[in-house]
Amino acid sequence: MFNRNRYLRQLAAITSTTLVAACGTLTSGSPADEGPIVVGTTSAPSTLDPAGSWDGSWELFRNIYQTLLSYPTGSVAPRPDAAAKCGFTDGTNSVYRCELRRDMKFSDGDPLDASAVKYSIERIRKIGVSGGPAGLLGSLERVQVLGSRVVLFHLNKSDATFPLVLATPAMSIVDPRHYPADALRDDDKVFGSGPYRLRSYTEGKKAELVRNDHYDGFADRRNDAVTIRYFQDSAQLVGALRNKKIDVTYRGLAASDVVALQSRGARKDIQLIDGTGTEISYLVFNPKDPWAGKLAVRHAIAQVVDRPAIAHKVYRDTVDPLYSMVPAGLAGHTTGYFDEYGSPSPSRARKILHDAGIDRRVPLTLWYTTDRYGSETDPEFRELKRQLDGSGLFTVTLRSRPWKTYEAGYRGGEYPVFGRGWFPDFPDAENFIAPFVGERNALGTPYPVPRITDDLLPESRGVRDRGAVVKEFEEAQRILVDDARLLPLWQGRQYVAANEEISGAERTLDPSTIMMMWELERKTSW
Repeated sequence: MFNRNRYLRQLAAITSTTLVAACGTLTSGSPADEGPIVVGTTSAPSTLDPAGSWDGSWELFRNIYQTLLSYPTGSVAPRPDAAAKCGFTDGTNSVYRCELRRDMKFSDGDPLDASAVKYSIERIRKIGVSGGPAGLLGSLERVQVLGSRVVLFHLNKSDATFPLVLATPAMSIVDPRHYPADALRDDDKVFGSGPYRLRSYTEGKKAELVRNDHYDGFADRRNDAVTIRYFQDSAQLVGALRNKKIDVTYRGLAASDVVALQSRGARKDIQLIDGTGTEISYLVFNPKDPWAGKLAVRHAIAQVVDRPAIAHKVYRDTVDPLYSMVPAGLAGHTTGYFDEYGSPSPSRARKILHDAGIDRRVPLTLWYTTDRYGSETDPEFRELKRQLDGSGLFTVTLRSRPWKTYEAGYRGGEYPVFGRGWFPDFPDAENFIAPFVGERNALGTPYPVPRITDDLLPESRGVRDRGAVVKEFEEAQRILVDDARLLPLWQGRQYVAANEEISGAERTLDPSTIMMMWELERKTSW
């Protein structure tokens, strides 16, 4: 993908695979007589409507909806899916044209045409959910339909990343007959055109996916049905895997579970696929809070936080310390926070506060979600509290909520400091900066940074060779470090664990680390 193959190829194919040795010959076949493959995760969707989600709900969307472009197995660049072909029509990256496949249909048999694509994209902006996917469409001026199969996207500025936006599950195509133009669906029904259709859904518990007979796209489905089970914590998740109540687990493995599974003696009949990932964890500071809104307080916290201690003590070295919002492995990555603050130092933090006239302990409330990012979230925030309290400069109170109410709280500006995780929409440095800045962003908290939003991002979007825009992203990250409103903590790896009867797990993750469940299949003989 745009000269970034040398940076990103590792994201397209999960490597360093560790498999349990077995005897005999493996063959694969139809799993129809063995029931659905069961996948476990701790990341339950917040909604079933693509217009309302800019979060982990995309995991489900990728499999039940379809986008114009997507990522075939092994590809680091988006390729046509619902579309037969797509491309810019000009040299300025400002008009993007897609031609649909012929005779496309939704899962209920309704026709999927260019008007349905236009309707799906326009309703995202019309509904305009706070912190929702409308923030991805900042460069879109209008959508034009030519006949039944051609869609033109007219952009208000050059944007070489627009194809990457179209490949995100946020741009899923929905059936206009079943989705209102100005409101989200709030039931458990889905009308899409993806590889699977949603047969049934129980919020927070289970999603049953079965083959969509009307699907027309690049996915080569290796199974007929997948059931996704949602767990509250990793202990339940791994217990279900060991007891063969689920076949595969992804998102939610605790560090202790990964370490145990990496041990040949403890692993037994479970295979662990270990690969480089671009998930990040970070803190967000509310500028309207009387303490978190003070620049000196944020700088002092940045000076105290010990990322290696979090990575080692809490995550058992299954994550790496992160010193910029752009993770390692992407063009534009820097180590800005380390360059600015070096090693953790309470004495230097004390001077920062003293120079700002703050000579008392700073009271802070740190919020985190209990059921979104795995069971280490609680000990991670306890470690942050230990570090900040232990500096003698802060008095930290911890508060937490389940994701459903937690999300509403941060979008409403309720939290002084809160934790977030980020799985990329697409594998580009842009996607680790643009979503968090501007009046409308993924955090629901306005963060106006004109130099980034008005200059640096537009300049970078005019260049298709993404390896040639490193300087723009480096400057953007210097600005973010100076503001310290976003404090990166760590970058994760991606782990998929599966029972030995399952094959294809190493092929399931696309470059945005979203699971393509059609790649999973059962081994039919040994």
